[in-house]
Amino acid sequence: MSGNYSSLGSESVGGSVPVAAVADHVLPFQDSNLQTFPPSDNRGKVAGSFQPPRDADDTFSQPGQGGQGGGADTPQGWQSYFNVITYRPYFNVDTVDVLERIKDSLFPYKSDFVEKTSHNPDMYGPFWICSTLVFVTAALGNFAAYLAHKTSAGGGEAWHYDINKVTYAAIMFYGYVGVIPLGLYFLLKYLGVVSGLIQLWCLYGYSLFVFIPASFLSVVPWDIMRWVVVGVATLMSAAFLGLNIRSHIKTGSDRWFVIVMSAVALQLGLGLVMKLYFFTFFYHDTLKI
Repeated sequence: MSGNYSSLGSESVGGSVPVAAVADHVLPFQDSNLQTFPPSDNRGKVAGSFQPPRDADDTFSQPGQGGQGGGADTPQGWQSYFNVITYRPYFNVDTVDVLERIKDSLFPYKSDFVEKTSHNPDMYGPFWICSTLVFVTAALGNFAAYLAHKTSAGGGEAWHYDINKVTYAAIMFYGYVGVIPLGLYFLLKYLGVVSGLIQLWCLYGYSLFVFIPASFLSVVPWDIMRWVVVGVATLMSAAFLGLNIRSHIKTGSDRWFVIVMSAVALQLGLGLVMKLYFFTFFYHDTLKI
């Protein structure tokens, strides 16, 4: 079958593709005008371009770097207050930030919490501190009541837990952190003191952290021990709150002493209510249901 094929000669074939021209004229590429950006430092944080709602003064309520600018999708006007995206910058913290602020709340003598958090006050820590306190005080309060009942004279009788402690704890802690800073904010605004509502919520929220370990220590079945534990925790919390408010408003109002003492008194009252309702069990000795 090889005879059916003819070899291709070396003659030139018509219509062939011409040889490519020598690369004498190379078109140079123009320099790129693309802008390079440095790596972001918001590791572990929410990065966004949404402007939070103004709480009348931005000096002590600015969000972190993730909240700069105003995106095209950001709700404008009064509608922004009903959109979750608007409040996202106030949760722009990571674990390191929250732990650092918790540590600062345990050392009240520094009184620099307001300055350290002024660039990025958060609501993440206060929300979870209050939520933890609600369930911790309710659960441990019932458990401490059980231990007190078993060690009392009527320990052989049936014991019943109090589910209402959860409701009352939620009202007490959420209400305190929500309402007291709001009232203080309007008072400071009336006196012409520069302040921010988010900053005050942040300060009050972290001031309650010390009550969490105090709740665990208050389980011991000795009332004197409970008074000491809750008393020390209340003094630490009140000192942290009072010193930071003092350092913030001392130069802004000549009534700073009255304001600071009022805030400290309310914090002491909160600790007293916590001790008397959640960790005082003298009435359980004769309780019969």
